[in-house]
Amino acid sequence: MTTNGLSAQDLFEFSFLSDPQLSPDGKWVVFVKKVINEKEKYQSNLFLLHVDSKETTQFTQGNFSDVQPRWSSDGQYIFFTSNRSGKQQIWKIAFNGGEASQVTTFKRGASQPVLSSVGNKLIVTVPLTASDSLEDKETKEKTEEKLKPYITTNLVYKSDAKGFSDETFDHLVLIDLETGTQTLLTDGQYNHHSPAFSPAGMHVAYSANRSEDPEQTFFSDIYQLDLATNDTEKLTSSDKRFYTPNYSPDGTKLSLLGDDLEYTGATLTRVWSLDLATKELSCLTSEWDVECHDVAINDMGTGAASAGAVWSKTNDALFFLASELGSTHLYQVTLDKQITKIVGGKRQVYAFSTDKNQDRFVYAVSQSAAIPGDLFVSTLSGSEEQRLTTVNEHLLETKTLSAPEDFRFKANDGTELQGWIMKPVGFKEGETYPLVLEIHGGPHAMYSHAFMHEFQVIASKGYGVLYMNPRGSHGYGQQFVDAVRGDYGGIDYDDVMVAVDYALENYDWIDVSRLGVTGGSYGGFMTNWIVGHTNKFKAAVTQRSISNWLSFYGVSDIGYFFTEWEHKTTVMEDPEELWRISPLRYVKDVQTPLLILHSENDYRCPIEQAEQLYIALKQQKKPTRFVRFPESNHELSRSGDPGLRIIRLNEITDWCDQYLK
Repeated sequence: MTTNGLSAQDLFEFSFLSDPQLSPDGKWVVFVKKVINEKEKYQSNLFLLHVDSKETTQFTQGNFSDVQPRWSSDGQYIFFTSNRSGKQQIWKIAFNGGEASQVTTFKRGASQPVLSSVGNKLIVTVPLTASDSLEDKETKEKTEEKLKPYITTNLVYKSDAKGFSDETFDHLVLIDLETGTQTLLTDGQYNHHSPAFSPAGMHVAYSANRSEDPEQTFFSDIYQLDLATNDTEKLTSSDKRFYTPNYSPDGTKLSLLGDDLEYTGATLTRVWSLDLATKELSCLTSEWDVECHDVAINDMGTGAASAGAVWSKTNDALFFLASELGSTHLYQVTLDKQITKIVGGKRQVYAFSTDKNQDRFVYAVSQSAAIPGDLFVSTLSGSEEQRLTTVNEHLLETKTLSAPEDFRFKANDGTELQGWIMKPVGFKEGETYPLVLEIHGGPHAMYSHAFMHEFQVIASKGYGVLYMNPRGSHGYGQQFVDAVRGDYGGIDYDDVMVAVDYALENYDWIDVSRLGVTGGSYGGFMTNWIVGHTNKFKAAVTQRSISNWLSFYGVSDIGYFFTEWEHKTTVMEDPEELWRISPLRYVKDVQTPLLILHSENDYRCPIEQAEQLYIALKQQKKPTRFVRFPESNHELSRSGDPGLRIIRLNEITDWCDQYLK
């Protein structure tokens, strides 16, 4: 079927917007625009937008990764992180133009610039080993080293984001912008995150787990450092996970995002206030059964560091993002726990910023078939919304897109569930079409009203697309997201299959004999589980999946705790239970042709999971195909090499074409 829908190749034509930052006077926005250049590699530059005229100007040039823009308090400079020297370092550029100048030259780089409100101090995050000095500078000389073994005595020695540990820890460095003096603020073999200056610039708050065993404790405390005396005080009691502290304008309180780990990784994030004088903690959203964080899924590279909960200028309310019922919105909560929606609609608001006087908000939106990612502005009340950018209009206006239709239905136990269905591009009444079921990862994440390139590509090939949020997903309260823990392959499987049955009963254009299923990570686990338990689907694609929970425990970068958190048992306690819920156990029952997609450098769900599944299928001479993506990790589908992302999408649709057309 040939249509004018979005193709896999159209990925090259998209622009990806993130991290909008409103100037102190509210007149300008600086933001990051990422594109795929002629070498088929990502390139990120900063752009300036005049809010009233909507005129946009490219602010930094060159084939670099320019990210994390931050205004100086007087609006005269923009500081940002860039790899233009080789490693990521901090640079600055005058608002009125000119060349960028380098601020840091640390041996291993620097990132996350945070400026004091008085404008003469800067904090950056610097990776350091125990033997590193701030005097060590970045060098461009490459020295050939002899092969040597990797040796570790750590429990956590690899991560999907960074690969094998280089024994560095993230430390905070204070830079005096007038004298250039650099001061190391933190010490020890701990990671330190989310620094924030007090309004007077004399204190710094940050989050860290500085316990005796950070590898096996999962809380995160808030610390405050007095820059005059160099004294550090722990403000929280090592029983919760807190991050992104923000000082109130009067300097008397901190806002925090965090949770108490009651439901381990499924615990809802909430908004908190910490009184600096009394150390009293108040959970402002304790009575609101909503995840106070953006957990909506899209594949358009919208990720950026959370702003946390941002104080009102009157010290009595906080602004934050929260995810509910398939949307992420901007909310306000007062100190007496009154919650108001500021920016709503069927969409994902994935970033926001406000000016010094809080006259307006600028926020980034991803929405359905219409907006992959664009900027909007509105007043503090959320009224008078205006769209500021249309960066992908040149592409979308030439394409026919499939608009998702959301629907509600009942689970087997009566619980209300939410799903979406997309008709094939070129849909004609009276004809029938194959349907592909998509299953998200996590599982504690949320399909939403956000734009999904992958879904549009599948629809453009003549397929309907069905997706939903089964038990274990965010967006529907604490009990809903917790329900899957200890029940993988149970209530979640039932929810997914009920969604398919609902679609077949209510959309007569679906051909019941031509159903496909795909998913990644947890969604890959569920795809594997499905084909081992039903022959309803005639084609399946499993991506970055889990097939064996016994081996996952020891090979995944999170396996040693995730297994217990999610399954409520361990390899040592109940290996039989982990084998019972492993799709590999049921491989003899698989009849569905299964395409296996996996990244070779995936340390979250390592490729041995795919290898076990492939060999077990192949030895039985069952229809399968194994595609290995080199130099790629768990994030291939969202931020991986552009060329490989396109191959991945084409593999999915080609497999479906082979078995569903």
